[in-house]
Amino acid sequence: MENDKGTICVTGATGYVASWLIMKLLQHGYAVHATVRSHHVKEKKDLSYLTNLPEASKKLTIFHADLDDSSSFEKAIQGCIGVFHLAHPMDVQNQEPEEKVTKRAVEGTLEILKACLESKTVKKVVYTSSVATVLFNDKNLDVVDEDIWSDIDICRSSNLVGSSYLVSKIMTEKSVLEFGKVNELEVVSLVLPLVVGPFICPNIPSSVYIALAMIFGDQDRYKYLTNSYMVHTDDATRALIFLFESENVNGRLICSSDRISFHQLYELLCQRYPGYNITIPNSMNTKNGDKKFSDLSSKKLLDTRFKFKYSVNDMYDGAIQCCKEKGIL
Repeated sequence: MENDKGTICVTGATGYVASWLIMKLLQHGYAVHATVRSHHVKEKKDLSYLTNLPEASKKLTIFHADLDDSSSFEKAIQGCIGVFHLAHPMDVQNQEPEEKVTKRAVEGTLEILKACLESKTVKKVVYTSSVATVLFNDKNLDVVDEDIWSDIDICRSSNLVGSSYLVSKIMTEKSVLEFGKVNELEVVSLVLPLVVGPFICPNIPSSVYIALAMIFGDQDRYKYLTNSYMVHTDDATRALIFLFESENVNGRLICSSDRISFHQLYELLCQRYPGYNITIPNSMNTKNGDKKFSDLSSKKLLDTRFKFKYSVNDMYDGAIQCCKEKGIL
């Protein structure tokens, strides 16, 4: 346990990456202001997986805040030296109009950034972005890096993920980076692929469920695994903290440690976990169906001397073990 390092605000605290990040921040000696949506209070949602973490009784404070309420994050940000912004509307099925979701995400995020400026204590903001902001284009690039942005029109025509999520993530990240430049606020955006590994939240995170679609036999989710970029839960959160603590690191950074095709993943799972009856439909039962990869470059992150610790095997071992412990598998 390290010495007290100050207070950090983490938005969207009940999420997969955010909850693991809170655990790691407490381990690193930070106090944490964690924001959860107010409807969790009305539903009496169990937050014990956060409040029972080591050091949480002394160093974790829960705040209620919503992106729809522009001032609700102010109290959580007061006195903090940094903010990790992970809260985002998760409308992957286009249940709401794209314009409404984007407005909520962008305006809510800008209010958070304004509160950071007004606090006079926040030194850096770390925003968590998604590969959705870089991969949806028709450029057929061999290498995709931080200079590439997804094409909005291609996002709107995607049959994988709803445009409400894709467009709102793109517009929010652009707004974060622009706000940082204009207002001289130190901002870093970490672009994450599919995050896979252990989890402390009680329910299986959507990214872990997608990664384990072959284990669960959910063929409707196989389409998300055609070609996958992945990073371990712990590598993702270590990178977030690393970037917050690093000097002279700004802008976008991609954090992807592995890429694997559908059939490579199928072979890995069959060999490593033979106890599960993994099948694939005939329509996907050919390696020729694997699409061409673009290399998702994490060079900028690696150039900061950050190092990945975990392999794809580690990701799946951790995820499956957690599912077993929680009675999901």
